[in-house]
Amino acid sequence: MSDARGALTVMDGILPFPVVRSFWIYGADGYKRGGHRHHKTRQALVAISGSVMVLMDDGKAREEITLSSPDQCLLVEPRDWHEMTFGPGSILLVFASHGYDKDDYIDTPYERL
Repeated sequence: MSDARGALTVMDGILPFPVVRSFWIYGADGYKRGGHRHHKTRQALVAISGSVMVLMDDGKAREEITLSSPDQCLLVEPRDWHEMTFGPGSILLVFASHGYDKDDYIDTPYERL
């Protein structure tokens, strides 16, 4: 929703999972973060400032997606290897279906033949 006073994006009931954890990443200008997939956690990514390029790999296809507006949301399924590269001044907001659990992380990327 947008008018002369600005824009408002509402996330109520729109995500396909209940949000258990939320966090944001900032100050990572030019750096890569992520580089993993999960056993069970689903995530929704929103670049609330700047731009973030997300490399997605589900084991079958690789795709680069750029998030550059706070009205964009990228769903990351557990099978999705994801690696984010941060542009200058970027802030990435993450909504997650599960709390942090180091045993939920898979740090091995898919092998390519």
